[in-house]
Amino acid sequence: MKKEEIREMATADLQERLREMEKAYLLLRMNHAVTPVDNTAKITADRRDIARVKTELRRRELNKQ
Repeated sequence: MKKEEIREMATADLQERLREMEKAYLLLRMNHAVTPVDNTAKITADRRDIARVKTELRRRELNKQ
C-alpha cells in the first residue's frame, strides 16, 4: 500500500485493514518458520505496510486532540 492510498481510507477501514494485515503477517511468519517462504522480501514488505498504517492511525489520533 502506498501512503496516498492509506491517507484516502477512512479510519474504520484502516483499523479493519490493520487487523487483516497483522493476521496475514503472523500466518506468513509461522509458515516461514516451518517451511521457508519462496519470497522472503514479502515478510519485510508486510511489516512495513503494517507500520505505515499504524503511523497514519496515530497521526489521525494526534490531530483529533
